[in-house]
Amino acid sequence: MPHPIQLAQPPLEFIPPHYNPLVRYMMQVILPVVLRLRLRPWLPTGIAQVETVNVEVLANLYQKFQAGKIRFLIAFRHPEVDDPLCMFHLVSKAVSEIARKKGISLQSPIHSHFIYERGMTLWAGNWLGWLFSGLGGLPIHRGKRLDRIGMKTARDLFANGKIPISVAPEGGTNGHSEIVSPLEPGVAHMGFWCVEDLLKANRTEEVFIVPIYNQYSYINPSWKKLDWLLGKLEADCGLPVQQMSQATLVDREKFFYERLFHLGEHILSQMEKFYDRFNHQSTAIALGASCTQLIATPTDPSASRNQILENRLQTLLDRSLKAAEQFFGLSSEGAVIDRCRRLEAASWDDIYRKDLPDLQTLSPLERGLADWIAEEASLRVLHMRLAESFVAVTGSYVLEKPSFERFAETSLILFDLIARIKGEKSPARPRLGWRKSRITVGEPISVTERWSNYQQSRQAARQAVIDLTQDLQTALEKMIKL
Repeated sequence: MPHPIQLAQPPLEFIPPHYNPLVRYMMQVILPVVLRLRLRPWLPTGIAQVETVNVEVLANLYQKFQAGKIRFLIAFRHPEVDDPLCMFHLVSKAVSEIARKKGISLQSPIHSHFIYERGMTLWAGNWLGWLFSGLGGLPIHRGKRLDRIGMKTARDLFANGKIPISVAPEGGTNGHSEIVSPLEPGVAHMGFWCVEDLLKANRTEEVFIVPIYNQYSYINPSWKKLDWLLGKLEADCGLPVQQMSQATLVDREKFFYERLFHLGEHILSQMEKFYDRFNHQSTAIALGASCTQLIATPTDPSASRNQILENRLQTLLDRSLKAAEQFFGLSSEGAVIDRCRRLEAASWDDIYRKDLPDLQTLSPLERGLADWIAEEASLRVLHMRLAESFVAVTGSYVLEKPSFERFAETSLILFDLIARIKGEKSPARPRLGWRKSRITVGEPISVTERWSNYQQSRQAARQAVIDLTQDLQTALEKMIKL
């Protein structure tokens, strides 16, 4: 498995936000080029268009914010790594344009602080931390029980910052433009904290959360490029490479679906065999009676095999997480994404050693043991990365709507998995055509109106957070353009 960290590292320091108008201006100037030729590391992925919907709502909110009447948080969908660029386009360009068109008076800067995951600088480099800091970003450690510095800074910026703040409530990408992962409760907590802080300061601003949905589509879908990508995946898996022909073009979706399904089955089988040997536990035993029942009594052949595939996938994800949890001494309770966050935090504790303030003062024996622990932790957490990549994958996503976008999303997730197993570091994703980003601004949700319920009791506060999180989830899902 690829590129483990072999040496213990000093602790990850908090990177404070230092908004710099010059950094923002430079980013705004180069944004059109970066959107079209976003390099990873040297191949373009290509976003040729950014379509915005209902932006006037956001422009009006900025006007009220600048007048001291409201505070608001932007809760945006985060399906892919390109989302921050699209959001920057929305705030830096689209809002200004609609404001001029509608005669809405706004002051500069029209911008927002934003929260990013601290681990991004580990794979991208320290330059990203400098850039994000200059743009007003602040890092959060995912999975930590309480990132005191990060959350304190975010809370202060929400209540007192000169510009709003943006957060991805899903906590990470899922690779699917048409599936919203279960939201984490952090955004709802931040909303109520902001109301509380304003009331303590005898301030009257109303607090809102603004849902924003980002959805990608291909402008001119290239089925030939998709055929090439599936052929590459088949070759990597040791399967015969199928060729698209004139005959298959008649029922193109079925042809590609069967190839993708066969690929998924093969990869699942290989990974099950891997964990059978790694964990010394039979997949059949791990699957239990539910899968046996599905195999024995299928009601519909097509639906049954998809149910079985999804059942196998969920079992595999559970096994991969347990392989890491056993090493770190963690429980297997909670949803897949919650378990991933705990594992990430545990691995960082073993790699980025806060308990060893100065690694240079360690004896050779102590340093050797620290390096040994770091390397083991970095290897074990790779099991979590496998599960994290497939957290939103289902057996029916493509079947329900065999669009080019859904084929492409699922194929690229498989590409990422195989590239990781092959040991490729930061592989450049294949480019399947120019894409369009469609950003929809939803109706703002008032947190202030929910304060009376929140403050009644601890139980009422927990329920208010749950209700607000669910309402935000519903608002985002309603903006999916099918």
